[in-house]
This record gives sequence, C-alpha cells and structure tokens, in this order.
Amino acid sequence: MAGVEFTCPMHPEVQQLGPGTCPDCGMALEPAEITAEEPPNPELEDFGRRLWVAAPATAVLVAGVMGDMLFGFGLAEGLGAAFPWLQLLLATPVVLWAGMPFFERAWDSLRNRRPNMFTLIGLGTGAAYLYSLVATATPGLIPAVARDAAGGVALYFEAAAVIVTLVLVGQVLELRARARTSRSLRELLELAPAVALRVEDGGDRNLPLDQVRPGDLLRVRPGDRIPVDGTVVEGSSAVDESMLTGEPVPASKTVGEAVAGGTLNGRGALVMRAERVGRDTLLAQIVQLVAKAQRSRAPAQRLADAVAAVFVPVVIAVAAATFGLWLTFGPEPRGTHALVAAVAVLIIACPCVLGLATPMSIMVALGRGARAGVLVRDAESLERLEKVDTLVVDKTGTLTEGRPVVESIVPVGLGSSRLLQLAASLERSSGHPLAEAILDAAKQRDVELLAVRDFEAVPGLGVTGSVEGSPVVLGNAKLMERQGVDLEAARPRAEAHGRRGQTLVYVAVGGELVGLLGIADPIADGAAEAVGALRSEGLEIVMATGDAEAAARRVAEELGIDRVAAGMLPEDKQRLIQRLQDADGRVAMAGDGVNDAPALAQADVGIAMGTGSDVAIESAGVTLVGGDLRALVRARRLSRATLRNIRQNLIFAFGYNALGIPLAAGALYPLFGMLLSPMVAAAAMSLSSVSVITNALRLRNLRL
Repeated sequence: MAGVEFTCPMHPEVQQLGPGTCPDCGMALEPAEITAEEPPNPELEDFGRRLWVAAPATAVLVAGVMGDMLFGFGLAEGLGAAFPWLQLLLATPVVLWAGMPFFERAWDSLRNRRPNMFTLIGLGTGAAYLYSLVATATPGLIPAVARDAAGGVALYFEAAAVIVTLVLVGQVLELRARARTSRSLRELLELAPAVALRVEDGGDRNLPLDQVRPGDLLRVRPGDRIPVDGTVVEGSSAVDESMLTGEPVPASKTVGEAVAGGTLNGRGALVMRAERVGRDTLLAQIVQLVAKAQRSRAPAQRLADAVAAVFVPVVIAVAAATFGLWLTFGPEPRGTHALVAAVAVLIIACPCVLGLATPMSIMVALGRGARAGVLVRDAESLERLEKVDTLVVDKTGTLTEGRPVVESIVPVGLGSSRLLQLAASLERSSGHPLAEAILDAAKQRDVELLAVRDFEAVPGLGVTGSVEGSPVVLGNAKLMERQGVDLEAARPRAEAHGRRGQTLVYVAVGGELVGLLGIADPIADGAAEAVGALRSEGLEIVMATGDAEAAARRVAEELGIDRVAAGMLPEDKQRLIQRLQDADGRVAMAGDGVNDAPALAQADVGIAMGTGSDVAIESAGVTLVGGDLRALVRARRLSRATLRNIRQNLIFAFGYNALGIPLAAGALYPLFGMLLSPMVAAAAMSLSSVSVITNALRLRNLRL
C-alpha cells in the first residue's frame, strides 16, 4: 500500500503515497485508483480494534456511574473514595488510547491552522478528561464555584469515554458507508473474467487476464464475458452491453466489429483479436474516469466550504462564551454547568456534516451514472446539466446513425437487382462512404458482384468503368451531364427523393440512364423517443449540422424539431451556442465528431456520444457510452436527483447545527431545567454524519 497514491474524498487536491489523514479535514485518505480487488482499509481495521477495547470499558464505566438510575444500586457508595480512581482507570485507556487518533488529528489541525471536526472533539473530550483527572488527583484545586451544595466535585470520565466511543462508532459506520460508494465501480471491474481462452497452434489455452497481450487471438464461448477490448475476427453473436451503455437490447456483433471487455456474449461463438488490455480497456478507463470525477467539486460545495472555513473558530468562540455566561450567571454549581455546556457545544457542532453533504452525493451519483451508461467528467458538469434549458444537437452520428444506407432503388429500364449489381460492382474499387452503403445493400440482398475493367474515380463526381464489356458511369448529376447522359426521364422521381433528404446517385450504361439510388443517413434508434422526452421536460431542441438543408429538414420533421441550422462549419456551431448563451440561455451541446469539439467546449455542458471521436469525448463534460441519445434523458434525471439530494443534505447539515448548538449551550434550561449532556451531543454528532451518508447512498438505487 505504501506505493499507492492516496487522496482525500473531500479535498481531492490532497494527494500522497500511502495511507494517511487529510491535513484539511482529518479524514482518512483513500486509494486514488479503483481496482477490482477491494484493498484493505487500515483506518477501518484500526478504528475497529479501538472500538472493541473502548466499548466494554465504557459500558462498565457508565454502569458504575449510573447504577443507581439504571439498576437501583451503584458503586459510589460501596467503593467510596476509591470510586473516582476506578473511573480514572476505566476511562484512561478509552480516552488516551482508543481516542488517540482524534487527539493527533486535533493537534495537526491546530498546528496546520486548519481547524476541523477533530479540533472540536479533541478540545471537548480533552477538557472533560483533564478536569476530571484534576478533580480526582488534586480535588483541592477545584474552586468552590465548581462544587455542589455539599462541596462535592462532579467527574466527567464517563462523558469523555462515551464521547470517544460514540465518535469511534460514527467513524466506523462512516468508513463502511464511504467504501460502499466505490463498490458499484468495483463491481463493474469484476465483470471482466479472471481468465481468457487464447487460441494457439496446439489448441486453446486458459491464461490469467493480466497475461493477455494486444494481438492475441481469444476465443469467446457462448455465455462467456468478453475478456478485453478488441475486434471480432471470426463468428457472429449478440452481445449484451448493458453494463456499459445501460441499454438492455443486445448488440449484434460480426467480423470486423468492436467488442468491449466485461460485456456478455450471447449464443454465438466468437474469435476476437485483443487490442486494449489492462488499464487501457474501456471498462477500466470508465471506472477511473468516474473515480476521478467523484473527487471533483460541485459549485454547490462552495457554500459549504465558505461556512466550514469559519465554522470551527466560531464554535470555539461560542463554547467559550457559553462557559463564561454559565460561570457568571448560571445556577450552582456554576462551574459544573459551565463545563458541561461548553463541552456539549464543542462536541455537537460537527463540521464534518457540512463537508460530507455534497461530496457523498456526487460520489454515489457518478457511480450510478456509470452503471447506466452515463459518464460525467466532473461534478460541475452534473450540476450544470440540471439547469440547461436549450439543447443544441448535431445530426450525423447523434440523431442519425452516422452511416449512410441505400433507402431507395429507382430503376429506369432495368430491374432493381441488376441496377444494384452494376452499381455495387463498380463501387467495389471505390473508397467513398457512399460506396460502402451501396456495397452493404448488395450484400444484404445477396447480389453477386461482377468484374470491372478500366475503373476510374472522378473526384467529387463519381466513378466510371466497364462491366461485361459495357461502359458504366455512376455518380452525381454533374458527372451525368459531363458524360452527356439525359436525366429528364427520372427528374420527377429524383426531385421527390431529393426533397426527402436523400443523396442521389445516378447509374448510366452505354450513355443511357438506367436508374438511380437514394442514399440517406437513417434516424438513430431511440432518437425520436429521446427528443420527445427532452422536449416534455421543457428543453428547446436546436439541430446544428453541416449537412444540406433538405437532409437536415427531413430529419427534423421526423423527430419534431422546429429549429434547424444547416450547412454549418465548426466555428458556426460554436458561434450559434455563443449567441444562445448571450441571450441568457443555458446551453448543452450533443455531438460526436471532430467538427463538434469547439461547440462542445463552448457549451455550458458538452455531451459526447461514446461512439464518436476521441477529441469530441475529451471536449465534453458528459459522455453517453453507447452513443444513444436516450442516455441523455437518464443523465438529466440523474442530475436532478443528485442536486435534490445535495440540497436535502445541506438543509439537514445547516439545520442540525442551527438547532444543535443552541440546545447544547443551554437554550432549554430556562424553560425546562434541561442541560444537554455531552454524551447525548456526541451521539447526535455521529448520527448526523451517518444520516447524511445514508441519504446520499439512496442514489445507488435511483431509477433512471
């Protein structure tokens, strides 16, 4: 563990090699990197041992002191003058050994001039213990103002011991709860199998996952999990990628398609080539990205930070004022009442509650988002997403699949199959994106391709060649005009398909038009559902695309998007977002390409499709892993629920201290004659921290 980098969950700027405590807040540092195997928690183990010693000793001490009240008999009468020494004997290991970490952190906070919750705990328990020690060893030093009517001196050994024990209980519960926040991420890493089946000349061989290297051929049997990231080289299957994308429908995978480690293979058998292993896999990168984001600070935390910065000095001042007022104006024994009230104020005022309110909600929420296919780069992006009122969305690859397909085959004098056969045969030698669409269409229809001679690509226009001895020309209208091909016979149908946003590819044989193909980028699965859901939440949707007006309008009409900006360059998209922001809009931008990166960076929240370019993902604050816009709806729900949870925690934290400190100072005494015991204050302080953490953990089960 000494060589592992640790960081504070509340102060991510604090980093060191090996475990330790945060100089700012005194909390135990945590490993900065999430691993599949849960590392030992030395802090939890140490506090657990101390609690096992403190709890029995404290129970005996409390039973002895409060025996008359609890059992009808006490030790005070039986032991007489020896009873204070017995209390000292029982309380000393609890306070000075079990509570030593609290005193060490309190001293560090004073030495570093960064007061925190342990400053208050150390001052409170230290004051109670030292006062009782003096009263036991040298009772003559206790002034008359601190004695009761019979001249006796009250001891607070049991209060100091109970405070230490309750704080230990609270710390153990808190450490266990904090461990649960990263457990969902660790569960993701555990989805990757421990071994992989490598294909070798002598047969398949099982080997540990950490021995898999890029380039290895791996066999994935039906029902097995994909071991690492790579590409399918043999076979086909449906792969359940819900643990990465949040989508329950398995994705079809065949030769040449990418698969991700940890996803679940269906009924087909696959052979894949390993490409990214270990920390480089998508699964590992997602986990580390979320772990890093969990430690970022949301703007909502600034209020808590500002209050916490002055909170401890104010509490110490309030405790001192409480002590002075009780000592001056309180009933007899004034000194006893003054000490009890001052210690209770110090103990009940826990700045830890303020510090935990926001980070715990963020940590749990980002882990929940990762399980739903939503990666958030930092807490600020999550908070801003809730306030967004306008969504600018790219068309290609975001609202559409980003992969053109042949939507229309319009023969003129030839059959559809023959027209597609000629076009695909000619396009086999072309590298144009539209050529891939035509070849895919031919493959889906089992069209046999023919040999092509004298192939020539005409840049920006199309291709020409000879098929079965006949000259064939394929391309746009300009190429047909250059070749002297008359397009008049197909003009009405061409215009109709053009109005639907299709790109037209004409085919001519021997100088005569034989048909045309209409190619378009189909609407992505779930895009209509996502747009409808986002509009119902009050978001204004604006499509910004570099595509032609007709193609953009076709997509917008199908999806019910009213505002369309077509023919836009990257800088145009950026300026569009800037104009919307200048009009007091809070703008999110969703895109997937390199050309979207400037706009993603300009937006209040950039949303990248996980299937897009690396630069787009790097420019965005939120990444939708599966490239499905429906995940944006889940991201919005996550954002709203998280901010609601943070507000609940902050209200609880501020309300707890606003109520607790006056009660501890003695606000109830004039009315009811009640003075809050430091033991009750310690229990309330521990309960407040656990309550905030428990509320944050509810986000683990949030329905998205």
